[in-house]
Amino acid sequence: MIVVTGATGVLGRLVVDRLLELVPAAEVGVSVRDTARAQDLADRGVRVRQGDFTAPDTLADAFAGAEQVLVVSANTLGPDGVAQHRAAIDAAVAAGARRVLYTAHQGARVDSPFAAAADHAATEEILAAAGIAWTSLRNGFYANTVPMFLADAATTGELRLPDDGPVAWTTREDLATATARLLVDGAPDGPTAPLTGPEAVDFEQVATLVGDLTGRPVRRVVVEPAEYRETLLGRGVPAPAADLLLGFFPAAARGDFAPADPTLAELAGRPATPIADVLRASLAPATS
Repeated sequence: MIVVTGATGVLGRLVVDRLLELVPAAEVGVSVRDTARAQDLADRGVRVRQGDFTAPDTLADAFAGAEQVLVVSANTLGPDGVAQHRAAIDAAVAAGARRVLYTAHQGARVDSPFAAAADHAATEEILAAAGIAWTSLRNGFYANTVPMFLADAATTGELRLPDDGPVAWTTREDLATATARLLVDGAPDGPTAPLTGPEAVDFEQVATLVGDLTGRPVRRVVVEPAEYRETLLGRGVPAPAADLLLGFFPAAARGDFAPADPTLAELAGRPATPIADVLRASLAPATS
């Protein structure tokens, strides 16, 4: 049995949907904090059990009988988040799973200024010491965050952000397809090649794309991190989230989220989604 954690979240649910196209529902289990939110999966024949990384005792039942466990990384950052990943990995080992797959990040580095990437690197160290076959999915940066960075640039004509670097923006839909394939066909040991979109672009190029799509030029303006932090706070972004976003820029500037790699497209059996398609969909109301 393949057990997927976080199956009521966006990525986890997409992975389960792709798995159900490849294997019988009886071969798929999910571990979720709230089983009521996964009732539709139970109705389709998926085994649904309650499991919570913050309550490790619940994971024994959730992971029982698993041959593989896909640990979708927690939303919690720092030592608490890493501890949750450790609990899930330990539970998979105790359940007798032969492999743990973990949704990490292309930029996973212990010294990353982007806090989530440092947590992924710490979790990879736990996996390496767990005494079980493991795969770290080096996922590209989620493309759905680009519209958030854009904010109102399409209407103001200015994209005001700190200095950045190229990012191989990647859709969760593509990642889910590739992940399902690895779960069914077999995954490599250790970190995968970067699982990314087809090109790495910086925000200068994103601004140009937005202008092309809207017919209204957008100028890229580099601002100081402190100014951007104040902008985020003014939009109602909580301070911890604002600080996390600020860490993205120096990590991107040193190339942590590039280059693009063909592996995701090869696993999916089709071209990966370009960032222009993501922008086109997000800007549709403004361009209609």
